[in-house]
Amino acid sequence: MPSYPAIEPFDCGLLATADGQDIYWETSGNPHGTPALYLHGGPGSGLGPGGYRRHFDPERYLIVGIDQRGCGRSRPRACEALDTLGSNTTQALIVDIEAIRRHLGIETWVVTGVSWGTTLALAYAQAHSGRVSALILVAVTTTSRREVDWITEGVGCVFPEAWDAFARSAEAEAGERIVEAYARRLRYDVREDRLRASRAWNTWETVHVSLDPLRSAIADAAIPSGHSDESLNFATLVAHYWAQDAFLSGADIILRRIPSIVHIPVHLIHGRHDISGPAVTAWRLHRNWPASRLSIVESEGHGGPVCMEHMRLALDHHADRSGARRSPAM
Repeated sequence: MPSYPAIEPFDCGLLATADGQDIYWETSGNPHGTPALYLHGGPGSGLGPGGYRRHFDPERYLIVGIDQRGCGRSRPRACEALDTLGSNTTQALIVDIEAIRRHLGIETWVVTGVSWGTTLALAYAQAHSGRVSALILVAVTTTSRREVDWITEGVGCVFPEAWDAFARSAEAEAGERIVEAYARRLRYDVREDRLRASRAWNTWETVHVSLDPLRSAIADAAIPSGHSDESLNFATLVAHYWAQDAFLSGADIILRRIPSIVHIPVHLIHGRHDISGPAVTAWRLHRNWPASRLSIVESEGHGGPVCMEHMRLALDHHADRSGARRSPAM
């Protein structure tokens, strides 16, 4: 699919937080362009090698990427500082985003996100609606309990053999949800047991994205495999957030707070074959958001190349409408 040439950041750094975290940020593209924030998935996937930059016109956008606390190049990593997990919440991530916005001297920005990044983008916009000029969201989630229970239990009806192994590996105690059992084990067990739990968790993650006709490049890249610390870190953060309904109190809280951001234009992009996060979540948001546009990609699942091409086109369209001028990227 067409995309912009690969570029490198012209600046980056670590921003220290009051609670002892160092949050990695990077900027690329045009220093004088329209600011645009990219929020990665997971939680815990990190920015990776920087392919996300290729979806933004580097001559018209000041592109900001953040490794969310506990992952990527931010420090400490969650799996190496389990005592800090209590301060790793959606609310803390929102505070981090605002701190970086102020650090970079940005007044407002376009906020983009993929998968978990769409939940975080929506929660951020609802907390700071005056700072968001537009939202462009791919593989839309709100990380409600309904969505978490589907992805960890309900979708097992489609993959019963793999789900049975996943459920047995949880070693759940009486009354514990599967996701809660994994969150407990990944936080409190000895390292070797945590590694086993992370392998079981990530194996299930690769199963429930497997019906994607293109085996989504985003999903495959976002789920570390093997015995690595990356695999452990990813599973630790995902289970931590999912077990707590993303620290968003109340059922469907993001959906219920849509009236606070109905004035913000949003483009929702979702794959029809996304069995992990069915399109009904994007549809519910769209139905309650007059300023929204919904694009269903019939050929893909959880965010693939066609979905990302829709994101690039939406960013180009926003730049055209806002009159963003072209100037050479750094």
